[in-house]
Amino acid sequence: MVDLDVLVPTKDRPVELATTLAGLAAQAGTGGPSFRVVVSDQSDGDASFDTAAAATMARVLRHRGVEVELLRHLPRRGITEQRAFLLSRATAPAVLFLDDDVWLEPGVLARLHTALRELGCGLVAAAMQGLSHLDDDRPHERASYERWDGPVVPERIEKESGPWQRWRLGNAANGMHLAAAEGLDVPGGPVPAPSSYVAYKIAWAAGCVLFDRAALLDAGGFDFWRDVPADAHGEDVFVQQRVMTRAGAAGVLPSGAYHQESATTLPDRGASAVDLLAGR
Repeated sequence: MVDLDVLVPTKDRPVELATTLAGLAAQAGTGGPSFRVVVSDQSDGDASFDTAAAATMARVLRHRGVEVELLRHLPRRGITEQRAFLLSRATAPAVLFLDDDVWLEPGVLARLHTALRELGCGLVAAAMQGLSHLDDDRPHERASYERWDGPVVPERIEKESGPWQRWRLGNAANGMHLAAAEGLDVPGGPVPAPSSYVAYKIAWAAGCVLFDRAALLDAGGFDFWRDVPADAHGEDVFVQQRVMTRAGAAGVLPSGAYHQESATTLPDRGASAVDLLAGR
């Protein structure tokens, strides 16, 4: 059995998916955790992985001993059901939900896997960074930053409370600025070592989240997909909060997860799962 499963939902993003797979290929064969990749495609036309670039990256992964599963999952029933389907394919002790427009710097999987084991919590996150905002310094959005200097403990965070404002830590390139302030990722310096990280408190994070699979299943996973409309959003926030309440959560610096900043493929969004399922 591999150490972790990487679960990638995708729709109508052939270029972005190929880039995301390239980031995963850069993790393989470097001494990090063993992993498997599962891609679930819900494109309107040809599958996003049905291109020469994506096929090449899948071949590179397989050449390095990584199993790659490329699936078509139709009809679409919303992103929550898509995530539930991907989780149903997972068998590893840890599962990484990776968006199809996020490129990972070499060493990110190793860092996240190390952090999850050492911290002993339910999830760790490398919040995706938008490098177009690197010169957009937002110290006011980083005011809620707080390191986990002791053990990571469960937290229950109410929406709009003070701790809820931690979500802003994942905005723009805030993670890059925090990592630089911590001396972990200096501009112009080398790629940070996978063994070096700082854990900090989060409300939730987007793009790249590694769960302890048992903790995720104990929290119900994404089985609530039948209880929300197909256009609901915030399913990842809701799940992270449920895991956090039971088993704790941490963000990890440096992130090393870079948002490709493409337009969303889910422009029509209904209510948030956090609001729809409040109190559950």
